[in-house]
Amino acid sequence: MQFSYRILGAALGLALLAGCAKKEGAEQTTPADLSSDAQKFGYSIGVDLGKSLSVVKGEVDIAALKKGLDETLAGQPPRLDDKQREEIKTTVARKLQQKQMEERAAKAGAAKEAGEKFLAENKKREGVKTTASGLQYEVVTEGKGDKPKASDKVTVHYKGTLIGGEEFDSSYSRGQPITFPLGNVIAGWTEGLQLMTPGSKYKLYIPSNLAYGERGAGAKIGPNEALVFEVELVGVEKVEAAKPAKEAAKKK
Repeated sequence: MQFSYRILGAALGLALLAGCAKKEGAEQTTPADLSSDAQKFGYSIGVDLGKSLSVVKGEVDIAALKKGLDETLAGQPPRLDDKQREEIKTTVARKLQQKQMEERAAKAGAAKEAGEKFLAENKKREGVKTTASGLQYEVVTEGKGDKPKASDKVTVHYKGTLIGGEEFDSSYSRGQPITFPLGNVIAGWTEGLQLMTPGSKYKLYIPSNLAYGERGAGAKIGPNEALVFEVELVGVEKVEAAKPAKEAAKKK
């Protein structure tokens, strides 16, 4: 979960807007009454405000927030000056960022330990082979033809899961394979697909250092996650290496 100092400003801005709408004549009603545009507008702003504050809800005293809103709209001078308000918002932002870093580090450590344990057990299974890099693979179907090089383009069908079986991506679900330069993907794929021939289907068991490492990928792949892929090599498009300029000039 990402925390941004801007969230505080945006959230409080929404609160002020809601307060201004009320001050300018929005009718006082029960919370459940959402019949008028003003009521729906106020409620919508409240929902947005709640979402904006959700990342800092443990640090916000709602009664104090309301007090600050009421006093400001009443024209009263703030009890905290500009410098004090900036200092406390910066302090809370740093606190939340530190907490986020600690939580991510703990998650990364747990994922690395779990991945290493999984791979240590997996390599003992019959049919699983391990390369010098630590990549593990299992042949499901063996095809025919030339194996791709890292410089080639490949077309594949695949399904990716975490070691617990949670699927995070699948070309099968989208109904079409994908094509990409083999050298432009994670190291585990670049290495693993070079072991395959067109028509092959392998299972790749990829250590975190050959996948997305400490950075992870998006919301579904956390830091230090080992990954499992079922990969079918549909086709290979050979890409010739660029020829030196002098050699190309001689042939013109």
